[in-house]
Amino acid sequence: MRAIDTNVLCRLLARDDEKQVLAAEAYVSEGAWVSHLVLLEAAWVLTSIYRTDARQLAGAIAMLLQHEHLALQDPDVIAAALAHFRKRPALGFSDCLIYETARKAGHLPLGTFDRDLAKLDGVDRIAGGER
Repeated sequence: MRAIDTNVLCRLLARDDEKQVLAAEAYVSEGAWVSHLVLLEAAWVLTSIYRTDARQLAGAIAMLLQHEHLALQDPDVIAAALAHFRKRPALGFSDCLIYETARKAGHLPLGTFDRDLAKLDGVDRIAGGER
């Protein structure tokens, strides 16, 4: 299966350039894979450039999980990260995905200086670098 880059995913989500949207839709029409890195970059673009709020970002990610032509890397991990993000949007989707990726790989506890992230089960707040 072919894969797509962040700029293609952003066109599909932001829909801000008609020509590129049509080209992106045509490209993914036979199926395309979206890596965690592309998803996180797209989330950053949506929140930083397009000023998407947490609720809108969660909706976009949920839509991608159901997209008929896109296959997300580890959709179970993304769905679990999305559930954490919806409960605690202050964590940020990237931290939720980092946590769920570590959990699935069997590498908990996850060490962090982030006090909000440390509220999740399986996360250790490292003393000495409080944030």
